[in-house]
Amino acid sequence: MSKHQNSILSEIKDLTNSLYPRLVEIRRHLHAHPELSGQEYQTSAYIAGVLSSCGLHVQEAVGKTGVVGELKGTGNNYQWLAIRTDMDALPIQELTNLEYASRHPGVMHACGHDVHTTVGLGTAMVLSRLQDSLPGAVRFLFQPAEEIARGSTWMVEDGVMNDVISILGLHVFPTIPAGCIGMRVGALTAAADDLELTILGESGHGARPHEAIDAIWIAAQVITTLQQAISRTHNPLRPVVLTIGQITGGRASNVIADQVKLLGTVRSLHQSTYETLPAWIENIVANVCQTYGAKYQMNYRRGVPSVQNDPALTQLIEASVREAWGNESLEILPEPSLGAEDFSVYLNHAPGAMFRLGIGHRDQPNYPLHHPKFQVDESAIKTGVVSLAYSAYQFWQKRCQ
Repeated sequence: MSKHQNSILSEIKDLTNSLYPRLVEIRRHLHAHPELSGQEYQTSAYIAGVLSSCGLHVQEAVGKTGVVGELKGTGNNYQWLAIRTDMDALPIQELTNLEYASRHPGVMHACGHDVHTTVGLGTAMVLSRLQDSLPGAVRFLFQPAEEIARGSTWMVEDGVMNDVISILGLHVFPTIPAGCIGMRVGALTAAADDLELTILGESGHGARPHEAIDAIWIAAQVITTLQQAISRTHNPLRPVVLTIGQITGGRASNVIADQVKLLGTVRSLHQSTYETLPAWIENIVANVCQTYGAKYQMNYRRGVPSVQNDPALTQLIEASVREAWGNESLEILPEPSLGAEDFSVYLNHAPGAMFRLGIGHRDQPNYPLHHPKFQVDESAIKTGVVSLAYSAYQFWQKRCQ
């Protein structure tokens, strides 16, 4: 590390430490006032106010309820490094008993998006004070509706990726202790699609099944066959998870159902598998239904693709974390998650990388994401801000050499 880089890192750390009480205040305000996907009106106004106070150029109502803040560095080009954080909450009743627990019944920041937003704001606050030392421009994207996997598409449609050459992001992870960051090259999260199936049989009396076509029984055969076929016909090194989460059908205990509706999710990691799944599923459904005389309707909806971390940007973040916090603070993740993240939509427009921000407590239970007792170790905010701010600086420093 050069003396100049060491000086910048020290300034970033000092600024982050001085801002930390304010960042905790911001995070607790956001946590106490969560808003659901597409309804983040007060959250957006709050974010815009903080960004404006730092001197950033602010655009509101981007991607419906999103906010964009732009920070010009010392460079003369018109390209941007984007930093994306999400800001929506979940329809969950909070059970933490924290003094700053959600004030909105049935709505909770149970996925850490309040922390994401705070880290994004903290990074903007730090870099705005180092603007004269920042070699390039940074565009901060505060995205709505990640939980319904639509906000990134809304943001892209409103032009947030115009002239963006790379994008960085983060997501909290309770199984990684606060003070540590997890990284992985390549697949970080899974592609997630929605499956809707309707099995169409013929109704009849429960005592005379041979005179009817039992849609419930055939639906059970479809589910069983799909699960068996995954384990026997797909490459086990390229995993697929198919979950049927809802089944609706039947009208009475002694009436054979003529129609059953199945709703599910399909997760995969590899592009070749992702592309073939709709036809593979439909072929199995068609064969089962034909065998037993039923018909079917299938609606396969593409969700979001897999987050694929760019090798060079991943290496950049890893190097920045090592310089900032030491080797012991960097955890190389051996496996991806089969959860989904619509950060992947931005990667259709520019290379990017997302890191896992450890928020786990070392002295108390750590509840998983989407749990009503989910909590975070707030010291992770400093780790996130320093890592993201220094990665942004290093990105432009290396690019402008």
